[in-house]
Amino acid sequence: MTTIQASAPSVQSSGGGDAGSGGNDIASQISRLTVQITKITSQLKDIAGGSGSAEEKQKQQELLQSQLTMLQAQLAQLQHRQAEESQDKQEQSQVKAEGINNPSAEHQIDIYI
Repeated sequence: MTTIQASAPSVQSSGGGDAGSGGNDIASQISRLTVQITKITSQLKDIAGGSGSAEEKQKQQELLQSQLTMLQAQLAQLQHRQAEESQDKQEQSQVKAEGINNPSAEHQIDIYI
């Protein structure tokens, strides 16, 4: 029979600090979630071929499915946050590109002839 992890795994998010510190950045969290999802999916496949009554298999499948759903929701949330941060960085780099060589309302010179 397959052993099931009873507690749902949790993911800690970094509180807006440096994104590259301590292995707790969004990319590493996404990687950990992906590994957990793969393990649970594998466990779900193993249940079908395992021994035990139909009721036990059903309960195990329901537990694993709920964990899988929770992990997928966390993964989607992290991917969304990663996309937002990427967009913010892109916008900041575009703002830095404006200025000296690109005319803007702040850098206008009036020339009278």
